[in-house]
Amino acid sequence: MKLGKVSNRKILKQTAVLLLCVAAGWYLKSRLTPQMPMMGAAAGDPYVLVQQVQQRNISPKKSYIGHVEAIKAVDLRPQVTGYVEKVLFQEGSLVNEGDILFVIEQKRYLATVELRKAELDSAKANLVRAERDYKRQKSLSSQNYASKATLDTSESNYLQAKAAVAQAEANLELAKIDMDYTEIKAPITGYIGKALVTEGNYVNSTTQNLARIVQTDPIRVAFSVSDKDFLNMREQRISQGSASIKTELVLPNGKVLVNHLKSRFNDNEINSDTATIAVYAEYNNKDSLLIPGNYVDIRLGNKEDKIAILVPQAAVAQDEHGNYVMVVNEQHRRRKTRRPGRYAGRPADCSRRSETGRPCHHSGPAESQQRTESSGRRNSERFRNRYRGG
Repeated sequence: MKLGKVSNRKILKQTAVLLLCVAAGWYLKSRLTPQMPMMGAAAGDPYVLVQQVQQRNISPKKSYIGHVEAIKAVDLRPQVTGYVEKVLFQEGSLVNEGDILFVIEQKRYLATVELRKAELDSAKANLVRAERDYKRQKSLSSQNYASKATLDTSESNYLQAKAAVAQAEANLELAKIDMDYTEIKAPITGYIGKALVTEGNYVNSTTQNLARIVQTDPIRVAFSVSDKDFLNMREQRISQGSASIKTELVLPNGKVLVNHLKSRFNDNEINSDTATIAVYAEYNNKDSLLIPGNYVDIRLGNKEDKIAILVPQAAVAQDEHGNYVMVVNEQHRRRKTRRPGRYAGRPADCSRRSETGRPCHHSGPAESQQRTESSGRRNSERFRNRYRGG
């Protein structure tokens, strides 16, 4: 008997705990579940979302991924050996063609230039002596006072002296070239990067690059188009001219550059593996917004824009007469606005029957319920009238 009483008490306790858990669950559900508005007249005004319609360009555009690349890029490398004496530029700055960027020790090369000048002067002096001796021997030989062998020797000495002068002049020119190479100048105008070698380092023609310069204005964007798109663009350019194609660049931050195209050319053959052809477009880049190595979106379309008024697709409803949107006027009253068009999963065009700036609204759940109820009431009234009339 005691065991039976114990079992009954245990069952009662478990039942009480279960009921408490169920009650707590219903309480949490009622607190966490949003309350739906009551149907009928007690629900009050329906909840709707209002949004301003916008004007946008809906002309078709083709979008491609473009790679920004510099038209000119130079890696600076030393042509002579020596220690770097000066670095004369600010890293990351704009340098102009002809600016001196690095200076390599010049004393040894200055001494070499002076040596070559002295060798040239000595060669010229020998040439003067050999020329006089040759003329003298030639005169004596014509009078039979000098032998033919003596004349040949003097002529040979004269020709060798002339060659020595030419050699000395060439050596002097090479010395001057090496001297000029001690000043490393910018070969193009562009932005220079980090100095890879600093003052005091020994450099030669086989060492690493000193710095890199890239041209940013103008700049090139390379992208690939399919063979079909390329043929369509070529036909349009032939029939309407190249000015009929509008180019837009979308930067990574969303900024759009329009009509900055300077020139364009394409590769001379189609890639058989991908059925695409490379197109290279050159753009003005005065503001340096296009950075070499970056990726941008390039959009090609017609120059003539097609402006239309767009509404969100969710705002388009349908009844027995067709598609419509609800428009709110200045007195916050709604009216239906009809419009023909397509609903291909994008913002709908209501430009034929609406005006810019006029807000339209999205049908919310409350409005759908209200529309259903009003339809039900109309059907009931029709049934009662028909019954009475019968």
